[in-house]
Amino acid sequence: MTMDEEALASVMGRRDRSGQGHAGGADIHASSPSDGRPADEQPHRGESLHSAGAPDATRLTSILARIDRPIVLVGMMGVGKSSLGRKLASQLGAPFIDADEAIETSAQMTIPEIFAAYGESFFRDGERRVIARLMGEGVNDKTPVKVIATGGGAFVNEATRSLILRRGIAIWIDAELDTLVERTARKDNRPLLQNGNPRDILGRLKREREPFYAQAPIHVVSGNTPHSRTLGRMLGAIEQWLDHRPTLDPAAA
Repeated sequence: MTMDEEALASVMGRRDRSGQGHAGGADIHASSPSDGRPADEQPHRGESLHSAGAPDATRLTSILARIDRPIVLVGMMGVGKSSLGRKLASQLGAPFIDADEAIETSAQMTIPEIFAAYGESFFRDGERRVIARLMGEGVNDKTPVKVIATGGGAFVNEATRSLILRRGIAIWIDAELDTLVERTARKDNRPLLQNGNPRDILGRLKREREPFYAQAPIHVVSGNTPHSRTLGRMLGAIEQWLDHRPTLDPAAA
């Protein structure tokens, strides 16, 4: 689909049909500080939410009742934001939105097509607009509890990061470089990996982006372990964040 940049920006700023701050608070890591083991080997209070892989319904209901803003997953491509986001949303009985899919729906173009036609900087501006809309910026959002998976570069944008930290529960999903290389090799729709050695590119992006991801109040490592275990740590970390959360100030949104 051909359109000039002004038209595409307008389209990407429209309300998408799927779219129905961290201002303080605790910095929660889904690991135990007591023994120094990697997060995937740590015992964690979130794991008590699971019995034979299933969360405790009463505790899940308690967590959901306390959430008053979107849960936003950030991190590198290949960490599993979309797959984990869908499972988390299903556990909470909340809507799931993949920001990249919302961008493609709004633009009526795939992300590789947008990159090829207009470049990364133009894409990032449209991404910022779409995520702001999904976060409910400027509207009276009747469904504040939702799970949003963002693209790998979204949280690097200062305006997007500030909005997510101010109005959402940001969770940095992290993974080792080997894991990222293996997972991203399964698809060929990653524009940033097309011009060079994917491992080198991923390593550079990981180093550059980690200082931004680290600003998320919750940090969960996704390794080669069952999703149920990572999901348990995510739920436990959300519960801890809720125990120390700041009040969402509508006037500051």
